[in-house]
Amino acid sequence: MADAFAALPQLVLEGYRATTFDYDPPADADPTTRVGKERWIEVFRASIPEFSRRAASDPRVADAAALAARFAASFGADLDRVASGDHASLFEGAPTVLKLCRLRDRALRELGFDDCFLDVKTEENEKALATLPGVLRELDAIGDPGARIEALVRGVFAGNVFDLGAAASAALHADGNGGFDATRAGLRRRPWCVDDADTFRDAWTSSPVGALDEDALGDVSEDVSERVVREIPSPWKKCVLFVDNAGADVVLGMLPLCRELLRGGAEVVLAANETPSINDVTARELIDLLPRVAAAEADGTQTCVFLEALDSKKLKVVSSGSDLPVIDLTRVSWELVDAARGADLIVLEGMGRAVETNLRARFTCDALNLGMVKHPEVAQCLRGTLYDCVCRFRRPEE
Repeated sequence: MADAFAALPQLVLEGYRATTFDYDPPADADPTTRVGKERWIEVFRASIPEFSRRAASDPRVADAAALAARFAASFGADLDRVASGDHASLFEGAPTVLKLCRLRDRALRELGFDDCFLDVKTEENEKALATLPGVLRELDAIGDPGARIEALVRGVFAGNVFDLGAAASAALHADGNGGFDATRAGLRRRPWCVDDADTFRDAWTSSPVGALDEDALGDVSEDVSERVVREIPSPWKKCVLFVDNAGADVVLGMLPLCRELLRGGAEVVLAANETPSINDVTARELIDLLPRVAAAEADGTQTCVFLEALDSKKLKVVSSGSDLPVIDLTRVSWELVDAARGADLIVLEGMGRAVETNLRARFTCDALNLGMVKHPEVAQCLRGTLYDCVCRFRRPEE
């Protein structure tokens, strides 16, 4: 019987390890970046209150409050076993972010919590759709191509703060302090802890395909609604974008980046989870969301990039095959494998897919990792700070 999963075609398999950070580092590791197993386990333990709260209020599960308490006790006990080293019956080998994420999601699903973050995802999608036209108009008003590209990257970071799997960003959301505009305005000043934004900008604008004439973007003094917004030609023919969370993350962060690539002539494949996990958007949800995104763009900006791309099949959504907030690129769906053939840019977004996994992955094409740092432990490993930003761009085999 054929395996249900395969490796992403552009992934360099030699030396590939999905996880970025060692969850049980040797005692002689660099003390300035060393985060021991106990602290990684506490990252997951700190997520229990938010997961329990969402599970307890899940209207789709009978006796949700009692079952949520069982989840908290069960997953807490599992973490105790991992801490003591008595985890052979839970998973094989040493603990990793992939294994602990699977352990947590399995504990929820076994109790009937298949998507306990659905309501907050739906609510945040509605808020983001209402904000989208204004965000797109702001971007379209930026005449300088390099400045627009940096604004797109910053938008991805601002959207990525909507992450209910990290205790710090979950608290921001609960306090009402994780709004897109406020987060974008308050982003860490550059240089970020991993900062290849200039290299990415130059790759987009300096190649023979992507180069622009000085007047290509028109008179920026004109009102954007009264002029044609010129595209920034894409040097990439097909781009695969791995998306992360619902709400502002995908709608206000990744989809504007997607739109600019489409407008520049690229085909775009959006890869999203098959199965719900935390507040990550699923492929099915994204398929249903895109027509509403296209309508919001058309009504709010008088442009129809999304609508035209959907009609022409230049934009498609596929399932990555994943059921976790992190991803092993040797185990993606055959649907994604087929859709990704010929892609010359891979974009991984989010702390889980782009930082905690795959930050050091190598590819046979250009690759970009974008994510906001929402765990102090990750920040320490990267010699950064909480809410620092990761923008890693590399050419093949770099």
